[in-house]
Amino acid sequence: MIQVNGKDFEWEEDLTVQKLLEKKRYTYPKIIVKVNDHLIPKEEYELTPIHDGDDVKVIHLLAGG
Repeated sequence: MIQVNGKDFEWEEDLTVQKLLEKKRYTYPKIIVKVNDHLIPKEEYELTPIHDGDDVKVIHLLAGG
């Protein structure tokens, strides 16, 4: 089990940041992802594994005026 934005989410083997975003259907153009309080650069989403017990924060940025 992992935490995604404070809610339980079923962990599976070979889960990466990119796979998690796809499963959760996060499609916002500007997203910040932290795993255990470490900022993950967008170019590393496919390479960054998520381990059982990890705490993931996904924040989408909105522009306003």
